Amino acid sequence: MSRNNKITLSIMVLLGIVIFAFSIRDVKLSVLIEDFFSINFWWLLVAFACIVVYLLVEAVITKVLVSDRVNQFTFKDAIRVPLVEQLFNGITPFSSGGQPGQLFVMMQTGVDGGRASSVLLIKFVVYQAMIVVNFFISLVIGFHYVATKLHLLALFIVLGFFIHLSVIVGLLLVMYVPRFTKKMARIFSKPAKWFMKDAKYDEMLATLLIKIDNLYEESVRIGRKPSLLLKITGLTFIQLMVYYLIPYFIMLSLGYTNANVIMITSLHVMIVMIISLFPIPGGSGGAEFSFESLFSSYITNNSKWC
Repeated sequence: MSRNNKITLSIMVLLGIVIFAFSIRDVKLSVLIEDFFSINFWWLLVAFACIVVYLLVEAVITKVLVSDRVNQFTFKDAIRVPLVEQLFNGITPFSSGGQPGQLFVMMQTGVDGGRASSVLLIKFVVYQAMIVVNFFISLVIGFHYVATKLHLLALFIVLGFFIHLSVIVGLLLVMYVPRFTKKMARIFSKPAKWFMKDAKYDEMLATLLIKIDNLYEESVRIGRKPSLLLKITGLTFIQLMVYYLIPYFIMLSLGYTNANVIMITSLHVMIVMIISLFPIPGGSGGAEFSFESLFSSYITNNSKWC
């Protein structure tokens, strides 16, 4: 490990300790230890199983999309993709490293770079679309509660919704209106010419236009297979539902059996939307603050919401 990596790791560990210490500042350690031994570990096991299922379903989605074109892509290759994605999402601002990480590991298994990019973008479009659908439903169910608890921070939820919606619209333009998208790409890439040599800029623009063509071709191919698209959409919905249920099972493990599963799930959907807007690795800080603010009214014992 290089010196810079050691310094970065030390800073992140120190930051985590500070956040944890601040969170438990009003918690009695004796009560915390007592509550720990009263936890229902079976429900915790269910929550852990949800994490495993989430990763496995994403691996299945990747396998289905890639195997439709590449026969030698195995499930063992596919399971590496979500694991690498989670790693790079957790260590990069805005979780921006997940997509490049997936692309790298897929190319390692022998998948062509252009084809891998197209598959990842299709998967990303479906994933984002399902997030927007789930978030809209959750917004109707729990936004009033969030607004009373988080006040101005609730505006980040609405902002997050429009950002994700804009991403979907932009990707759909790339997928189904390639001429318009290429025109916009040429316009918005012009500022890059100020900082790049002409040959490098031309190469970058040509690569970008090829990627747009590849995504268009991939979207047309999948559009001709509605059963495949429906299968991917259904699997993505299951994947997200399993993920959103994790806090509910954790609350059950803490003994809060009267929690409303619909409300808890809706709150988690909105928390995920808030976390995605924090420009720090893994949304650190934003995740802790959001969870504590929203779930403190459900978990009243201080030792149980640290």
